[in-house]
Amino acid sequence: VRDQVELYERSGGTEGTTLHGRPCVLVTVRGARSGNLRKVPLMRVEHDGAYAMVASVGGAPKHPTWYWNVRANPDVELQDGPQKWDMVAREVTGAEKALWWERAVEAFPAYAEYQEKTDREIPLFVLERA
Repeated sequence: VRDQVELYERSGGTEGTTLHGRPCVLVTVRGARSGNLRKVPLMRVEHDGAYAMVASVGGAPKHPTWYWNVRANPDVELQDGPQKWDMVAREVTGAEKALWWERAVEAFPAYAEYQEKTDREIPLFVLERA
């Protein structure tokens, strides 16, 4: 992950822009306890200028560390290729989550498998421009 983040940043978003053969974005979040900035490459799930952050960790039993960071500090920066935006994250539930989950699975079908292999409900944030 670190190498991919470095390549993505060093190239200005022209290299390192895929994960598992699919487009990805780079999200910068602030640590909940440390306050340090953390870079998270995630699958690109975009609709009408809004983006999803899917906290899947490959179907692991626990949420990723970045999930707790975003809950504590919802102001993030998103880089999609060479473009960067300040965004605000909000966790979605119900019908809105179901709609975004469909979009996420369309962008990266393995998300459906990840949900099947874990007992937890995989959280999803929607990012909108600040």
